[in-house]
Amino acid sequence: MNEPTVGKDQQHPLYNRDRPVIDILLSQEATDYNLAELARLRMRYQGFPGARDIQKDLDKALQQWGLTEAELFDKTRKIHDLGGIYKSRGKKEEQDWN
Repeated sequence: MNEPTVGKDQQHPLYNRDRPVIDILLSQEATDYNLAELARLRMRYQGFPGARDIQKDLDKALQQWGLTEAELFDKTRKIHDLGGIYKSRGKKEEQDWN
């Protein structure tokens, strides 16, 4: 019989890539770049059934910087409206939706 996967935590495919970024965020100040990274990662892990340590640390970074999620997203929308927070590695402008 197959066991149901309901309630079991999953391993996020980008966990090993994101964990060091989150550790850096926890040790640094709320710069524009760090705010953008925190918002990006909160969106990535929002509702994900696993990576509980990452979700907890993303909450911790928000608290450390004295922000609510709504304030973070408001600030980062303004940052992205100005543009250039993520410098493109190629010649054409691109966005990272990973």
